[in-house]
Amino acid sequence: MTFGELVMLKRRSLGLKQGPFGDLVGVSRAAVIGWEKGHAFPREDKYRQLSAVLDVPVHEIVQLVSEDKIRRSDEIPESKRSPAPTVIDRNVAGIEQPAGKLPVISWSQAAQWGEKLNAKDLGDTVEWVTSPYPGEYFLRVVGESMYNPAGEPSFRDGDLISISTQHAPEHRKFVLVMRHGEAVPTFKQYLVENDGSVLLHALNPSWPNKYLPFDDQCTVIGVATGLIKEL
Repeated sequence: MTFGELVMLKRRSLGLKQGPFGDLVGVSRAAVIGWEKGHAFPREDKYRQLSAVLDVPVHEIVQLVSEDKIRRSDEIPESKRSPAPTVIDRNVAGIEQPAGKLPVISWSQAAQWGEKLNAKDLGDTVEWVTSPYPGEYFLRVVGESMYNPAGEPSFRDGDLISISTQHAPEHRKFVLVMRHGEAVPTFKQYLVENDGSVLLHALNPSWPNKYLPFDDQCTVIGVATGLIKEL
């Protein structure tokens, strides 16, 4: 049995949907979906809470998660694995992250961040911006879907948003979401309805498809932690 199968089995035995179950553990519905699909794993600080909710010893959870991570790594084709960096790779091809600064990456790079790409993989032409916010990288806003003419919060084309892949999505936060079949993520507001369902909200009132459903075809890959306005 995998960790995801254990979560799904126990959740169903409790008669809970993914949203309410996530509330018990202190994570989002998106996190529970990721666990059950085997796309993501809980942080270590969640093990004890999971143990209590699942009624499973902590050491069994640790073992299942460890086995799943190894299994997932083995399933990645050799041709798609990044070669282990050599000393030359690290010193020449790679780049040291400047203290207090985050790289400005593309939206397609954000889709690969963490699994196939990180700071050491960026070339020497990358732009680094001093950040007062936590996170791993900046994205430059493209388009007007998140522009709010009524006032703040509002994100205009060219603004920089800092993104953290470590923060869990919460109601009314702004998130980066990968949708099945799309090559780049979308940036929207995360709204949790009373029934536990989630909608992705475009702040621009004139934007078509102002609300998109967040379903099992969606995965939150980052949460916005700050904004630097374009002048």
